[in-house]
Amino acid sequence: MSATLHSLLASHDADLPAIGAPDRDWLTYGGLRALGYQITDQLRAAGIGAHDRVAIVLPNGPEMATAFVTVAQAAITAPLNPAYRLDEYAFYLTDLKAKALVAQAGDDGPAVRAAQDCGVGILRLHADPSDPAGVFHLVPDAAADIPAAAGSPGPDSTALILHTSGTTSRPKIVPLSQSNLVASARNIQTSLALTSVDRCLNVMPLFHIHGLIAAVSASLASGASVWCAPGFDALKFFGWMKTATPTWYTAVPTMHQAILSRAARNADIIATTPLRFLRSSSASLPAQVMTALADTFNAPVIEAYGMTEATHQMTSNPLARGAQMPGSVGIAAGPVVRIAHEAENRIIDGTGEVVISGANVTSGYESNPDANAKNFFVADDTRWFRTGDQGAIDDAGYLHLTGRLKEIINRGGEKISPLEVDGILLDHPAVAQVVTFAIPHAKLGEDVAAAVVLVEGQRATDTDIRSFAAERLADFKVPRHVIILDEIPKGATGKMQRIGLAEKLGLATT
Repeated sequence: MSATLHSLLASHDADLPAIGAPDRDWLTYGGLRALGYQITDQLRAAGIGAHDRVAIVLPNGPEMATAFVTVAQAAITAPLNPAYRLDEYAFYLTDLKAKALVAQAGDDGPAVRAAQDCGVGILRLHADPSDPAGVFHLVPDAAADIPAAAGSPGPDSTALILHTSGTTSRPKIVPLSQSNLVASARNIQTSLALTSVDRCLNVMPLFHIHGLIAAVSASLASGASVWCAPGFDALKFFGWMKTATPTWYTAVPTMHQAILSRAARNADIIATTPLRFLRSSSASLPAQVMTALADTFNAPVIEAYGMTEATHQMTSNPLARGAQMPGSVGIAAGPVVRIAHEAENRIIDGTGEVVISGANVTSGYESNPDANAKNFFVADDTRWFRTGDQGAIDDAGYLHLTGRLKEIINRGGEKISPLEVDGILLDHPAVAQVVTFAIPHAKLGEDVAAAVVLVEGQRATDTDIRSFAAERLADFKVPRHVIILDEIPKGATGKMQRIGLAEKLGLATT
């Protein structure tokens, strides 16, 4: 069978539910396949061919899910964050060489204005709330002079383009092929033993690889269903859970922590809506949070390790109860995972840079030979991708991350893992969330700081927390500054970001 997104949906029973949403009827697999054909015809009529690039800017929800799934069967998708500003849209639309933008009917916001300024065609998405979840049609603002030729993407055709979330350098373009998407969806399906009886409650943003592949694509590969929430809201999560009756959900650690904070008052819903498992990815899940989630939901918590260049998943904790290892991102789950020397192009034992190879790994960054030369190398007759993460694989095959190489704190030559310090501080009974990060130091180069959110109703001072750390960490690892916040600044996908936090908190001066 051809390794394309179209083939992924082809064999499921037409009457099975595929896409759901609040107050909407279910869209079946038969309806989703029919929608795919309709959208292909509408794109071709609008002059969009199989190798043209279509940016998508839509709010989270069922139409965002089906727009990705259907447009990717006919062209190249490029979902963009709906929160971008005008200049950001102008950059991304130009950098992508987008031919069209899919936006909601009536949207005159910055994405549409940027598309108009850049000469990018606009395709208006029209949806009727009385239709099943995710049903829509596209109407171009201007009719095409010439319809595009018929034809479908093949396994090697690009299906999805995303940008890396660069901090100081220009974001890199990551093209992911149809076969990359299929391989990753199948890997996740296998890791989680997904079947047609499963249902994912999706709260992840669908401009991000985590939600697009783990929640949507892996579910559709399995003949399972996806219930699409309109974004993440801890106050509404348990109401959605009661309505959707999911068997699992996937989220980033900060979302899990917010859900935990409201779990006690929703114990009845947890009891009457049992989950088969919970999944966490896109940032390291503190061991304490994994244990608390497992105890609260009486279900295994599957921490996975993913990134855009791997079409999301690289490793995953095993599904069997008791096989999950708190503090580890699990075992290889699709690609081959090894440890490489951080400076030399060779595979090593011990601690080093995590590298991967497999069918889900991008073939390379677009139009960026320097980045490709830096991030890809050949050793042992295999082409490896450098993840930028430092870690080690134990004797049982579990990968333990020590942090992003660029986030490792270098205090006068002493290397400090922020994740290690996070784990210690989270043992303090008053600490709910923590992110350890580097701050400039005039003589040492860098020193250690930590931003902390306290447990509701608990009290602790920065001195209390530093004293707690000093009893458990070597002196050079103890944070010199502890900043207590109501909320830790997060990125667009809900992840806490270490790089740049010193600047945001006014600690960047030496």
